[in-house]
Amino acid sequence: MSTTPPIAMVEQTIATSSIAEGRGRNRTTKIRGHRAGFWVYVGLGVVLLSAVFPYYWSFLIGSGDSTTINDPNMSWIPGGNFIANAASVVNDPAVNFWPALWNSIYSSTLIAAAVVITSTLAGWAFAKLRFRGSKALLIFVVATMAVPMQLGVVPLYILFADLGWTGQIGAIVIPALTSAFGVFWMTQYLQQSVPDELIEAARVDGASMMRTFWVIGVTAARPAAAMLFLFTFVGAWNNFFWPFIVLDRQNPTLPVALSLLQSNYFVDYSIVLAGVLLSTIPLLILFAFAGKQLVSGIMAGAVKG
Repeated sequence: MSTTPPIAMVEQTIATSSIAEGRGRNRTTKIRGHRAGFWVYVGLGVVLLSAVFPYYWSFLIGSGDSTTINDPNMSWIPGGNFIANAASVVNDPAVNFWPALWNSIYSSTLIAAAVVITSTLAGWAFAKLRFRGSKALLIFVVATMAVPMQLGVVPLYILFADLGWTGQIGAIVIPALTSAFGVFWMTQYLQQSVPDELIEAARVDGASMMRTFWVIGVTAARPAAAMLFLFTFVGAWNNFFWPFIVLDRQNPTLPVALSLLQSNYFVDYSIVLAGVLLSTIPLLILFAFAGKQLVSGIMAGAVKG
C-alpha cells in the first residue's frame, strides 16, 4: 500500500503531466518543425520597425531643442541634448517627477496584484465550482465590460469627495481592484487547463476546497496570471483620465505630472518627449524581465487550448 500523502500524489501527478507534455511538445517540434521562409522574416522585420520607430522618433526630438520638431531639414541622427532635456523634466518643480514616479509604481503594482488575486479566485469559482446562477453571473460580469468608464466618473467622484479621498492614491486604486476582463480571462484559462478528474482526485484524497485551489488552481494559473499582471500593470501605468480628474498637482501619477509640461503658453516638445521616454523606461525594464514569462504564458495557453 502506497504511503504517499494525498496532496503529494496530486502534486506529483501535475509534475508528471507537465514533463510528459514538454516531451511531447519537443517531439512534435522535431517532427513537424521547419525553418521560416524569407517573407516571414521580411514581415517580422516590418512589424519590428513599425514598433520601434515611434520610440526612435521620440528620442530624435527629445535629443534636440525647441526648434527641432519644426525644422524641415531635421537630421535623422539624434542630437546631444537628451540628458539635458531629461534633467529639465526631473528638476521641474511643477512636475514633481520622483513623487509621481513612486505613485505610478505603487498604484500600478497594487492594482495589478489585486486584479490577479481576485480574478484567479473568481475564475476558479466560475470554471470549476458548480453553483446556481453561475453562467448568468458570468455573463453579467462580462457585460460590464461594455459600460464605458466615463458614465461612472461623476458619481464616483462625488463618492470619493464625500469620503475626503480626492487627491489621494487610494482614489485610483480602489475602483480598479477588480477587472471583468481578468475574471473572464482566468475563467477561460482554468476551464481549459485544469481537468475535472484532477479536482475530483484531490477531493477524494480529503483535500479541502482552498487546499485544492492552492495546489492545483494556482499552479495551473501561473502563466495566465503572469500575463494578466503584466497587462494590468501597463494599463494602470498609462491610465490618465481618472487620475487626472481625482488627483491634484501635489500628488499626481506620472502621466498626469508629464501633462503639466504642456500647460505653458509655449510648449517645448523636446522636453515633453524626453519626459515621455523617461516614463516608458520602467515599462521596458518590466518587459525585459518578464518577457520570458510572457512568451511561456502565451505558449502554455496555446498548448492547453
